[in-house]
Amino acid sequence: MREVAFIKYNKEKWIEFEHTLYAEKIHKPDYLADMYIQIMNDLSYAQTYYPHSKVTQYLNTLAAQTYQKIYKTKRIEENRIVHFFKTEVPLIVYEYKNYLYFSVLTFLILFTIGLVSAHYDLGFIRLILGDYYVNTTLDNINNEDAMAIYKSGSNWGSFIGIAFNNLFVSLKFFVYGIFAGIGTLVYLLYNGIMVGAFQYLFIKEGAFLESLKGIWLHGAIEITGIIIEAFAGFIFGGSILFPKTYSRKNSFIIGFKNGFKIFIAMIPFVITAAFIEGFITRYAKEMPDILNYFIILSTFSLIIFYFFIYPKKVYSKLNKQ
Repeated sequence: MREVAFIKYNKEKWIEFEHTLYAEKIHKPDYLADMYIQIMNDLSYAQTYYPHSKVTQYLNTLAAQTYQKIYKTKRIEENRIVHFFKTEVPLIVYEYKNYLYFSVLTFLILFTIGLVSAHYDLGFIRLILGDYYVNTTLDNINNEDAMAIYKSGSNWGSFIGIAFNNLFVSLKFFVYGIFAGIGTLVYLLYNGIMVGAFQYLFIKEGAFLESLKGIWLHGAIEITGIIIEAFAGFIFGGSILFPKTYSRKNSFIIGFKNGFKIFIAMIPFVITAAFIEGFITRYAKEMPDILNYFIILSTFSLIIFYFFIYPKKVYSKLNKQ
């Protein structure tokens, strides 16, 4: 069957399924299961005969959203919070994976711009980070304690203050997506360049290893988290720019909900990074190197696995059912 004929033959059915997904009415699990089977049959056909077509991508999305609807409607044996992190969020990440890749690539480019700009113009570091912070950091490096800035204040005070500040930053990445994603992009521009310039300051002063063992203790999550938080904003912004087959209103609602869920999923990671910064980073200099690197690699691997590897596993498992 030609692709045009395939679409024409099934178009009304798919539109009806879309309306079912976003209707306020609660449908019986059996109806949704039957709907899911029909979509998967159509998806299987499309993957066979039109593997690179937009209709295949569309049916992929429709199948994932139907699966989520099923698990929201029927009673879930596992805890709702467990289901949210174990299944719902990974499926959203997989559905919008191209936005995630865009966020990664953009951050890496901006980080590199920060490094290179600081290398060729040392005044750029002061412009981005401010004279007070740069002078304080230089004094700490000269006193052979590059991480001294993290030792100020109490453990609990630092932890609480950092957690609230980082959650606020995370929320801004998401909310700025309302400006068609441009707000999120601009905020990522500032943060990506700042991180690059900040890292180069330690390279320039010969304190890279100290910064690696100190800053990246919490930074493995915190800095990688910038990419994920921007990802949430791009989901929101993308729903405004690219409504696909949905009405712009429905696309806006879907994008807001899915982006907000990514923001919620980041909260445990943000709190973990704040805990490490408040309670552990201050002791980075005295800690054994192997413990430093273990924490860095463990936390970095955790966030990479959850947002970049695990979603594919969940999606693959879904398609086998």
